[in-house]
Amino acid sequence: MKDKVTIGLCGLGTVGTGVIRILQNHQEEIKHKLGCEIEVKKILVHTLNKSREIDFAPELLTTEAEELVGDKDIDIIIEVMGGIEGTYPLLEKALKNKKHIITANKDLMAVHGQKLLQLAKANHCDIFYEASVAGGIPILRSLTDGLASDRIQKMMGIVNGTTNYILTKMTDDQLAYETVLKEAQDLGYAEADPTADVGGLDAARKMALLANLAFKMNINLNDVEVTGITSISQEDIVFAARLGYTIKLIGVASVFDGKVEVSVEPTLLPEDHPLALVKNEYNAVYIYGEAVGETMFYGPGAGSMPTATSVVSDLMEAVKNIRLGINGNSYVTPQFETRLKENAEKYTRYFVRLEADDEAGTFQALTNVFTSENVSFAKILQLPGSGKNTAEIVMVTHKISKQQLLNSLERLDDLAVVKRLISYYRVDGEE
Repeated sequence: MKDKVTIGLCGLGTVGTGVIRILQNHQEEIKHKLGCEIEVKKILVHTLNKSREIDFAPELLTTEAEELVGDKDIDIIIEVMGGIEGTYPLLEKALKNKKHIITANKDLMAVHGQKLLQLAKANHCDIFYEASVAGGIPILRSLTDGLASDRIQKMMGIVNGTTNYILTKMTDDQLAYETVLKEAQDLGYAEADPTADVGGLDAARKMALLANLAFKMNINLNDVEVTGITSISQEDIVFAARLGYTIKLIGVASVFDGKVEVSVEPTLLPEDHPLALVKNEYNAVYIYGEAVGETMFYGPGAGSMPTATSVVSDLMEAVKNIRLGINGNSYVTPQFETRLKENAEKYTRYFVRLEADDEAGTFQALTNVFTSENVSFAKILQLPGSGKNTAEIVMVTHKISKQQLLNSLERLDDLAVVKRLISYYRVDGEE
């Protein structure tokens, strides 16, 4: 057995710094658990002469990727620099050079994950990516190990801390979206360009990775239906609360009769649902298993030390495999053909908000539309509208298909008494 494993670290930003800090501060505990030493041989950075938050030998730094992927003495590459175009060829070469990979790169794994996993298997290498989803929450390992014997039926998750922070502030402090977004940017929770977060793309990438593991299918990013939070208004939040709900950006992945549905969209949850109680930048994933029932994983979804903890945990797993000589066996070929649900097969409840004429016959006209699509309602709320002689009507349907909803909305658009369709959102968590 090897008595020392050597790594090359790509990236020394927030997460990379956390990785070095853990390896420095916890080295005795790590060595005791693994039975061998871990040595950082090279660190790939963009700039050599830059002030760093941690102490290390300056000769460890390099701007040349080849000094890591081409070094025969380096056993494991840890990639925490992000990006896709420059990162994929680097990791591809590392795998071909028989180096194991630890990455926190959700974008890369969502786009090229299957190719990298297959290449790793072909070269008898490990590739672990726990830190790519939900930061410090060990959700991927829980799916592949702890819940491996179960059949996962559904997952619901808050997997983006930025949007959860924004919606928490909009709900608890009654602040407008634009105000909270600026506050989140000032605090470092949101990027200068927050599009990937608020548009739902970041969460969609994570849900694709989760669905791949849970359902043993090859789910691509294009298979995920995505709606962000930019259209959510303070009025939507108030109306939802009056009906007993909290709005969250929820990733949903479910399977029924071999067909899957994966989406990220604003969703109304009952105020006492465990996910409705997850606030600020925290993440959580709620899992429905055939055998285990309902479980939830909760914790910090980002940050230097939580994410670095997941990275180092993956590193330790790879080192254990090296010492046992069992690398390259973690990837399992998808068991099932990917089959996506049609809109007529996607069932849930919906929140619908519209403005209509406040006059006799309006409700009859609305009822005729919904009755024709076999849609019934669990809750209805009517308030004065913004215009003269108009009313704002908020409805929560019973469980219907998405196709029934879309057909109803199309017919409402042609209805003379309807002035405008203001918003509609998924309602979930009431099974």
